Amino acid sequence: MSRPLFGLVPAGQPVITVPTETPLPTSFLYAIPVNKPFSHVVVFLLPDVVLPPDTAAAIYLVTPAPPGQTTPVSRFLGGIGPGKESAIFNVGQGSTPSPPATPIVIGVSIEPAGSVAQRIAERPQNQHKPQQQGAEGGSAQPSTLVLAQRIIKNAFNFLSSFSGTAGQVEVVPLKAFEEWWRKFESRIRADPGFLERDE
Repeated sequence: MSRPLFGLVPAGQPVITVPTETPLPTSFLYAIPVNKPFSHVVVFLLPDVVLPPDTAAAIYLVTPAPPGQTTPVSRFLGGIGPGKESAIFNVGQGSTPSPPATPIVIGVSIEPAGSVAQRIAERPQNQHKPQQQGAEGGSAQPSTLVLAQRIIKNAFNFLSSFSGTAGQVEVVPLKAFEEWWRKFESRIRADPGFLERDE
């Protein structure tokens, strides 16, 4: 597992594919610099990556050890794997505040799929529900499903103009996808909240 397996996109920052540390062959740590505040991170399997059979990737928020202890604290956020190759995780709500210079560390661990699924099912019900209102009764936030649909719609609208045919098969050049990704990533950096608006 020497090649990158996962990609992370902190809201408003570039994609990260290289782990900061690999404690085990199946465990990866990504230290995300807090150049500007963010509360959500997208974690996804990179193209052509297939996890070992009957495994999934458990996602953790790793915070520094409490005073008097030496072991960092890992909070389970959820998982990705076959059938759910990407997900958006909230790392701001309920996490331990860190000094501005301290990176946010995301841990990704390849574990038995059944164990990951069970831990997701055992999470409190309110963690499964999309946030409906902010602390001050603000506007409703779109669910992960809605955000994913908007990303797909954005990609489809862009790529459809590049489609052609090879025999009887409709195809889209890989360069068109790369161009979409470059523009999409640039827009996220410039306007992190654009997907949250129904445009």
